Amino acid sequence: MPFVAPMTMMDFFRKSQGVWFTQRTVHHFDAVADESGESKLHVQVVESGDDRIKRVCDPQGIDPAIAAGGASFMWQAHPANQEPNPDQAAVLVDVPDDATGRSGRLLRNQGYVEKIPVVSRYWFGQDGILTIDTDYDNNQGQERCWFITDDFRVRVSTVRMMNGVYLMTYCSERRCVSTTDLAQMIQHNLVRASA
Repeated sequence: MPFVAPMTMMDFFRKSQGVWFTQRTVHHFDAVADESGESKLHVQVVESGDDRIKRVCDPQGIDPAIAAGGASFMWQAHPANQEPNPDQAAVLVDVPDDATGRSGRLLRNQGYVEKIPVVSRYWFGQDGILTIDTDYDNNQGQERCWFITDDFRVRVSTVRMMNGVYLMTYCSERRCVSTTDLAQMIQHNLVRASA
């Protein structure tokens, strides 16, 4: 089946559902040393009737009825020898501009750069690249994300701080295969090999 890039935020969330292994490089444009690391990202779709949608919309003064749904994101250190920390989690809510769902607002209970509730603008380009612009109290951020295949995606982000310091992050993410999925793949290949 040919790869189809998601062109709405809810399609993007659905395609992202699962566990992702992230390799990250951060370049600082000041005296701070560059860094790199690995982590796991847990993504779960949040349907529009979920109470978390209302809890994110209400403080922003947004009617939860216009939200298309959302997703929860939890980060986990790698190698992981413990469960993901709920304190390192965020809930994102999709409020599309119109019925096409190609652009809109993305509400978060806490931002990536500053741990405060935030509203971002997003849009999908014709090429399937998702762009998210966020203005925090003291920073501006832009993140771009796109799928290369159903199981591999790339994220690039930049942050500009009030004091003029920039940082740039590059992440490559591949989907982690569950033991159930792995067993199904093995069975499928055994059937193909015996045919």
